Amino acid sequence: MSQTLTSLLVHLVFSTKNREPLITIDVEPQLFAYMGGILRNYQSRLLDAGGDRDHVHLLVSQSKNIALSNLLKEVKGDSSLWIKSQGRAFRTFHWQDGYGAFSFGRADLPALQRYVSTQKEHHRKWTYKEELIWMLEENGVEDDERYLWN
Repeated sequence: MSQTLTSLLVHLVFSTKNREPLITIDVEPQLFAYMGGILRNYQSRLLDAGGDRDHVHLLVSQSKNIALSNLLKEVKGDSSLWIKSQGRAFRTFHWQDGYGAFSFGRADLPALQRYVSTQKEHHRKWTYKEELIWMLEENGVEDDERYLWN
């Protein structure tokens, strides 16, 4: 084959540092739009986004031209700088060090979009910690509890 063709779909999850509830309903749409712009700068596409006051879920079509770790470094770093510029309430904003990344197929996209769009309702019953542990188990990802919440 003389060209490189890919479908790299990934569900990304990460929280604010110490799960501080800093993502307000007012800033959330702008934050997701800003993250979408960062992704476009790296030839990736934000398919959907959602979350709650202490974490985000991003459904991303990732470019073949950037490693996932590099892409997340840019998204988290640039969006953190942006949100800090949105007012005094965000001065101390930081993202957690790590992230969860789960691959998915195109057929799974509608169900994941429903899941991401209902995060606020979902978190009336589940905490972020419970959700992340469930996602790790569902995807067969082993973790070390000592480092999971840094």
